[in-house]
Amino acid sequence: MPNSSRPLPERRIVSSRHLAEGEGWEASELEYGMIIAYNAFTRWMARCMTAAGNAELTPLEILVLHNTNHRGREKRLTDICFLLNIEDTHTVNYALRKLLKSGLLASDKRGKEVFYRTSEEGAALCEAYRAVRKSCFLDGLSRVDTTGDDLREIAAGLRAISGQYDQASRAAASL
Repeated sequence: MPNSSRPLPERRIVSSRHLAEGEGWEASELEYGMIIAYNAFTRWMARCMTAAGNAELTPLEILVLHNTNHRGREKRLTDICFLLNIEDTHTVNYALRKLLKSGLLASDKRGKEVFYRTSEEGAALCEAYRAVRKSCFLDGLSRVDTTGDDLREIAAGLRAISGQYDQASRAAASL
């Protein structure tokens, strides 16, 4: 992790004090970090997309657009939900319908399956987003004391933690 040689502050910055009492208080500190990171990230996506030329998309629609554009491969609703770890398929289906209506996606029905791909307009919008991301985020990231390997380690940790939350969700659903 970045700056792991620096001592951590004694003060606990947690999401909820009642969840941070006793054993495992560090999880509340992690959860607070994820909460503020999630909200900052969704705000960033919306503002980056506005700067790229489309102020109408929600953060979920932006994620669906980028995921559909990923590697230039067609994807089904189930593929997109799986890759984004979204259980509520109806929210992704609504996003897909909105993106189709706006001309950012195209679709083909084959049998019972519908395959989605970005249109030329959708691909161009993803490229414009990429350019804004580079100038506003990536260029500034180089001034933060974090290397590419640090970011990869953080990403791997977040994916591992997401697996723990998924398992805990299944356990809670069985109670």
